[in-house]
Amino acid sequence: MFNIFGPKSYLGVDIGTTSIKIVEIARGEPKPRLINYGILESAGHLERINNAIQTSSLKIVDKDVAELLKTVVKKSNFRSREAVASIPSFSVFITLLEFPKMPKEEMINAMTYQIKQYIPLPVTEVTFDWFVVGERQDNEGFFKEQVLLVSVPNEVINKYKNIFKLAGLNLKALEVESMSLIRSLISGDPTATLIVDIGARSTNIAIAQENSLRFNQQTDFAGTSLTQALSSGLGINIRRAEELKKERGLLGTGDEFDLSTLMVPYLDAIINETKRTKDNYEKKTGAKIERVILAGQGAKLLGIEKYFESQMALPTAIGDPLIGVDYSQEFTPLIKELAPGFAVAVGLGIREFK
Repeated sequence: MFNIFGPKSYLGVDIGTTSIKIVEIARGEPKPRLINYGILESAGHLERINNAIQTSSLKIVDKDVAELLKTVVKKSNFRSREAVASIPSFSVFITLLEFPKMPKEEMINAMTYQIKQYIPLPVTEVTFDWFVVGERQDNEGFFKEQVLLVSVPNEVINKYKNIFKLAGLNLKALEVESMSLIRSLISGDPTATLIVDIGARSTNIAIAQENSLRFNQQTDFAGTSLTQALSSGLGINIRRAEELKKERGLLGTGDEFDLSTLMVPYLDAIINETKRTKDNYEKKTGAKIERVILAGQGAKLLGIEKYFESQMALPTAIGDPLIGVDYSQEFTPLIKELAPGFAVAVGLGIREFK
């Protein structure tokens, strides 16, 4: 049969705290191909704390988000209506458990018995899944299987289903955003890695090892925290502060040095949370984190990777989610500028082709 409509494509939809980012990905050879993208970003959150799409303390509003989603889809002329969407880490409960090595049937029985102890809500109110992600040998020589437990409140899942239905999209799957980040940024690389995704209103910290999610943490210190520090410290309008942050970052000298001085305490708060996540994981598992990858719009702050590297004492780089996809050269100028913020969306878009 001839496919006269071209290869089937999917939308990777990342509904963030202050923006909606979508990519359209089709099958390609040798790599999946990016054929379109779109973004809707609000600056209102800078001035009004409740002017956000969703946060850890602000619930997503179905009809409002559906209308925003419809706007992005229409303006960007996406041809597909098949969507894969992310769930933010602050809406999900993730924990790494360890059990003595045992046959699969015994593991199923053990998880069925243990699961109630680790989920913060009644089992009837959540959808959960678990995965054996690795094993390690403890100090006494016994082998332990590492099991990642993921649970999502049914209320959250139903909200996403309703939003996509209202927006006229077919929601094929929901995925924790950290898994999408791993797929787009380090797919196939077993190196123990800290991924720090700095958004506008929250920062997601994930640990990947052997190409799978092992640990997850979240903090409300994020890009807007740095902007607000500049605004109050310099006595300037919040939007002008955002412009200065983007223009000068942490690389300024002389008069510009004051900018980095104001921002550093809040950036240090993100780094301290990253260190705690790293230390907790290493203590619990005996593993050693080998590098840091930065993502999100906050990763575009000039000089951030060098500062992170000096504070973490680990090799640090800004992630490139486009390394695993092909795309037309006409996209190059814009895509390279926006790429760090599209890491989740790209990971979702290529999911069906991995």
